[in-house]
Amino acid sequence: MAAQEPSPPSSLEGNKPGFPKKILANKLEDKHLCNICLKILRRPFQAQCGHRFCSYCFNKAVSSGPQKCSACIKEDIFEEPTSILKQGCAFPDNAAKREVEALEAVCINEECSWTGTIKEYEANHEGKCDFRILPCPSCKELLRANELERHNERECPERTLNCKYCKEPFHFKNIKAHDEICPKYPMICEGCAKKKIPREKYVDHIKLCTKFRTPCRFHVVGCDMMVEKEKIHDHEQACSYEHLNLLLVSAASESGTVAELSRRCQELELKVSTFENIVCVLNREMERSATTMEAYNRQHRLDQDKIEILNNKVRQLERTVGLRDLSIVEMEGKMREMSAATYDGVFVWKISDFSKKRQDAVAGRAPAMFSPAFYTSKYGYKMCLRIYLNGDGTGRGTHLSLFFVVMRGHSDALLKWPFNQKVTLMLLDQNNREHIIDAFRPDISSSSFQRPVSDMNIASGCPLFCPLSKLDSKNSYIRDDTIFIKAIVDLTGL
Repeated sequence: MAAQEPSPPSSLEGNKPGFPKKILANKLEDKHLCNICLKILRRPFQAQCGHRFCSYCFNKAVSSGPQKCSACIKEDIFEEPTSILKQGCAFPDNAAKREVEALEAVCINEECSWTGTIKEYEANHEGKCDFRILPCPSCKELLRANELERHNERECPERTLNCKYCKEPFHFKNIKAHDEICPKYPMICEGCAKKKIPREKYVDHIKLCTKFRTPCRFHVVGCDMMVEKEKIHDHEQACSYEHLNLLLVSAASESGTVAELSRRCQELELKVSTFENIVCVLNREMERSATTMEAYNRQHRLDQDKIEILNNKVRQLERTVGLRDLSIVEMEGKMREMSAATYDGVFVWKISDFSKKRQDAVAGRAPAMFSPAFYTSKYGYKMCLRIYLNGDGTGRGTHLSLFFVVMRGHSDALLKWPFNQKVTLMLLDQNNREHIIDAFRPDISSSSFQRPVSDMNIASGCPLFCPLSKLDSKNSYIRDDTIFIKAIVDLTGL
């Protein structure tokens, strides 16, 4: 009997030692233990000496070279070469595997009430138990798996939180210190009581806030009033006498005599006069700068006008180029039609990439295709073909449908109407053996063959032209993913 091929280890079995002994619900037997890790066998291998090992333990043991079987030594039955463990000398013990996997098991995690077989434990519970103990990745505290998410969100002292104002991430222990300097922290104006002013905009707010209390500018000489900005002028006028007294008292206390105060006043007047002269010079410079700036602004406006004119010209040129490109595309299309057209009533239509176009027809993306136009003569009837690669009408999904279409031409006024020429449609056998042929003579009462009043009349032809099963079988109608359709219009009587 041929040796059974060892089953490949699963992702769980291939990289783990045996199961812990505590998972057994019943009495533990020595035959179920790995002789290396001394745990319950996981994917057991049996060596040629008869001892069993976990596949992981065995491969790890022999990875550095042949080893002596410790179980043989312990049982005093060591014998070379049978008791030498090496690569290729052990095989999967499927009988022992089935026996171990059928053992009753319980979860080793406290408070978990799961029970089942070892096979079910490994497949559905090991590594997934909500009661298993895991370390927090941040603070390393040991927690149950079902508590880890809550701990990371609410309790971990090393967790990272986003500041609810500026959204920057910070360690939980630093978040309160950050609130003291956060530029987005909401503050309340002490003047107007406006709330939720970001700290970074608070200084700008109090500069403009008319309700914010600011010290009187005479506070340096003793006025201790805090006055709202909108009332500061009224305060200084109402208390001008008291402010003057404070100023004189302060000056007298610094100088000691009225004469000294008078001398200082003269010095101040001289300085004020000097500052006034400097301000006059600066004002003149500002006026010259303003004049220069206005000239620059006028030139800038002129430049902007020129740019706008040039932009308009560019847009006009782009429109002209776009129209010319469209004309070129139309001319190229007409040239392709002219190059494909015939003027003797016989037309052969080559349809390449047949498989892709058939798939598009089945999917409904392009159910029908029109051929280039062809003519009975240079000034004769204009016609084309219309094909449904997945069928149309009664032939949908079962047949290839082929139709003949009369189109509006330049010479229609010179022709006899209704159109009454025999039409033959053919699917060509590329070995020239058995063409598929259908022919019809027009029904002159049908609108399909009257003089066209639009670009083309309603198509008329053969909805059941060719069974699709005939195309799917081996034949010579399709070669190099290409088919050929031929139309022949009888010119008798023209």
